[in-house]
Amino acid sequence: MLIYNTTYQIEDEVLSTFLIWLKECYIPQVEMVGMLKKPRLCEVLSHRNEDGGSSYSLQWEVESSLLLHRWHTEQGRQLNEDLIHIFNNRVVGFPTLMEVKE
Repeated sequence: MLIYNTTYQIEDEVLSTFLIWLKECYIPQVEMVGMLKKPRLCEVLSHRNEDGGSSYSLQWEVESSLLLHRWHTEQGRQLNEDLIHIFNNRVVGFPTLMEVKE
């Protein structure tokens, strides 16, 4: 099992709008496609941005890197473009792919 994580750096002025967009638009659209599963949204508490912004992590379970690549080409790129169009550089995401070791 893989975890696809994106950590977002968000300016305080757009934080509430970003969280609404994430919960009401982004997550439901990703869930409709069904390639990424079990979204988990976490606030990063270990540090605050130097500019006073917040950090949030959005994690998804995905079966394989091949399926993640397919999702990215079919849906992920467009959603990232939407994020950039709406929030410009006030929200920046850093993706990470991790493997669960049990």
